[in-house]
Amino acid sequence: MPHLSEAKPLSLGFIGGALSSAVGYAHYVSSTMDNQWTVEAGCFATEAHLNKETGQAYGIEPERVYDSWQDLLRAERKRIDAIVVLTPTPLHFEIVTACLEAGIPVICEKALAVSSGEVETIIDVRNRNKGFVAVTYNYSGYPMVRELRQIIQSGKLGNILHFQVEMPQEGFVRVDASGNKPMPQEWRLHDGKIPTIYLDLAVHLHHLVQYLTEQAPIEVVTDQNSYGWFSEVVDNVNCLCRYTGGVQGQLWFSKSALGHRNGLRLRIYGSKASVEWYQANPEEVLVSYSDGRREIIDRASPVEVANLKRYNRFKAGHPAGFVEAFANLYQDMADCIRQYKKSGIWHSQNVFDAETALEGLYLLEAMATSAESKSWQPVRSKS
Repeated sequence: MPHLSEAKPLSLGFIGGALSSAVGYAHYVSSTMDNQWTVEAGCFATEAHLNKETGQAYGIEPERVYDSWQDLLRAERKRIDAIVVLTPTPLHFEIVTACLEAGIPVICEKALAVSSGEVETIIDVRNRNKGFVAVTYNYSGYPMVRELRQIIQSGKLGNILHFQVEMPQEGFVRVDASGNKPMPQEWRLHDGKIPTIYLDLAVHLHHLVQYLTEQAPIEVVTDQNSYGWFSEVVDNVNCLCRYTGGVQGQLWFSKSALGHRNGLRLRIYGSKASVEWYQANPEEVLVSYSDGRREIIDRASPVEVANLKRYNRFKAGHPAGFVEAFANLYQDMADCIRQYKKSGIWHSQNVFDAETALEGLYLLEAMATSAESKSWQPVRSKS
């Protein structure tokens, strides 16, 4: 059953997100799914024909499709409720800060920026302008991930002992049916101080651990390599982590792991029980108890979160997938924008601010330093 907003939909402008982009159409569909938002303006691409074609596909009035994002901000700053930034990650900083200076709330695709220094500046600009920034970590929108958080918070697992989280993919090592190598977006083939694969995949792993356990990284040791077609970039990373609360962890993320389209998997082990969730089978969580019992739960089980009306656009047994998870996040961001417009402040356990991104960048920088030094490295703290 759909959970449609009774409030007037909020208006969005897109910067980036053309039909050719990795996530643009997913953002368009998910943002409009539940009548929370309408996409009304955009600068979708630097190529004029693609920009125009995308505007037509999204149903945007031609006069509100702009040749540059600067033109978009000047013309739309008083007309739209938020800007969604969907450009390549290295371009985020300039655009996000310009939006904040223009007084426009920002929804930014992860990673928010390429360094902790950039995020610290974004936070300063946001605070000076009393602005709004939210970052989209879409996997937290899956109903059973949110149920998993409730299970952990309830104490069902006991004390959290350790975790294993992984996100292996195969895109940099496989070929198509004709034997042709892949052609990634150009910006993904250049590593900065933080390798691009960290900004692309590890940000999700950090966020999910933080979201589920509410523990923070303290210290890491990392090993990385390049095994795929593109030797100039890192494509496989393993990391051992020490977190607050005495929690140990392991991260693995890769683009050179044949057989894994997107093998995101979470395993969290407690003193009383453990839980496991696999994104390719998103409707089920496996719970294993200390007495040997194993239980599979889904939206039709006696659950506390995933059975809510908003997560059941169709009944259990008909999987809610990637786009629906994004739509759940857009519902929450709409609620937060309405809070912000009313009072200047906002709060949600399911919407993630620049401080969450900053903690993630501190972790990624420590991991990158560890890989270079081949040693344990401390993770800076937000405090």
